Amino acid sequence: IQEIAKAVISIRESKLPNPKILGNSGSFFKNPMITQTHFEQLLLKYPEIPNYPLDEPLVKIPAAWLIDQLGFKGTQHGAAGVHEKQALVLVNHGNASGKDILALAQQIQKAVQEIFEITLETEVNIL
Repeated sequence: IQEIAKAVISIRESKLPNPKILGNSGSFFKNPMITQTHFEQLLLKYPEIPNYPLDEPLVKIPAAWLIDQLGFKGTQHGAAGVHEKQALVLVNHGNASGKDILALAQQIQKAVQEIFEITLETEVNIL
């Protein structure tokens, strides 16, 4: 069990920023589930789109892939940013406020909606 735990920690450390060094909330968005029909339409335009078939008629799409396709991964918007290794993780590069992080999240949600017609839901609780 210790070896498995070490492997999991190693994988997490390679993909996620250390919150002691770079403030973050972990995965910010949920992976959306779309209809099979919507997926087939996207597949025509994006044949490389990763997917995880669920019970008919839904398909799960990685939110990180959607965000990465729109060029957000590794970008910084003021002190708020999208992590360079994992597009699901929004980070605080110093003095970003909660409003700054939320504004970036909403910008990402709007872009994903406009391009892919998919609504991204947040995984974090926003108070």
